Amino acid sequence: MSQMINKTFKDRLAKGGAILMPGAANALAARVIDGLGFEAIYLSGAGLTNTYYGMPDHGFVALPDLVQHVSAIRNVTDLPLVVDADTGFGNAVNVHHSVRMLENAGASAIQIEDQRMPKKCGHFSGKDVVGLSEARSRIKAAVDARRDENFLIVARTDARATLGMNAAIDRAAAFIEDGADITFVEAPQGMDEMLAIPSRLPGAPQLINLVVGGKTPIVDFGTLDQAGFALVLYANVALQGALLGMQTALSKLQDQGRMDLDGPLASFELRQNSVNKGHYDALEAAYRHDEES
Repeated sequence: MSQMINKTFKDRLAKGGAILMPGAANALAARVIDGLGFEAIYLSGAGLTNTYYGMPDHGFVALPDLVQHVSAIRNVTDLPLVVDADTGFGNAVNVHHSVRMLENAGASAIQIEDQRMPKKCGHFSGKDVVGLSEARSRIKAAVDARRDENFLIVARTDARATLGMNAAIDRAAAFIEDGADITFVEAPQGMDEMLAIPSRLPGAPQLINLVVGGKTPIVDFGTLDQAGFALVLYANVALQGALLGMQTALSKLQDQGRMDLDGPLASFELRQNSVNKGHYDALEAAYRHDEES
C-alpha cells in the first residue's frame, strides 16, 4: 500500500501545481486533515515535540518516537506523509538507518536538514549548520538508503540564518546534485528572497514553510503557486488552532465551573466521527458471537 501511495504522490508532484500541505503532530490531527480533503500531510517535528513532550523544538525527539508516530498516522490515513526527521539523528550512517526505519513505518518522504545537533526550530535564533561536506553526506546516505524509488528525499538547508541566502541556494543546488527529490530553503526573509527560490533552483520541486509568527512572510497560496513552489507547508496551524481551542474552553470551564454543549467544543458526535468510531462499531457487530451454553 505504501508504495502505491508513494508513486501517486511522486506523480502528483510531477504533474505540477502547488500542494497545500498542513502539518500534523499526531494521528488525530492527521485524520482531521484527511477528512477535510487535503492532498498530503506533514509530520512536524516541532509539533511532535510540543505535543508529545510539552517542550520546545530543540532536538528532543528520538527516532523511536518518530517511527511510532509515523506508524500510527499511516494506520489511519492513505494520504502521502512527509516526515520531518530533523538531522537524521546523527551522522550519515544514522541517516541511512533512519530512512530505512521511517520508510518501513509508512512515510512517503523524509526531510533531512543541515543543522548541527541538537537542532532548533528553523524560526528560532541561535541555530547553526554543519559544513557542506557533512551536509551532503547526509543527503547521499538518505538517497542510498531508500528501497522504493518513489520514496522521496526532501533536503532542507537552514544556512540562510548564518551564511546568507546565496549560500543557502548553493547548498540546495548541491543537494539536488546528490539526488534530493525536493529542496527546502528554510526561513527566507522578505518577499523577494522567498519568491525567487523556485527560479533559482530549477532542478527540483521546492517546499516553502509558512510559520505563523515566524521569520518568513505569509503569502497567499495563489502567489506561491504562480512562483513555482510545489509544496506550501503550514506545519503547525492545526496545533496552534488546537492550543487556542484548549485555552478558550478550559478558561471558560474555570470561570463558570461547568461545561455543556453550548461551550466552545466539538460535539460528542464529531469527536467520535473524527476517530472513525463507526468503523469499529461495524467490526464489533461483524465479529459478535453469542455465548455458548
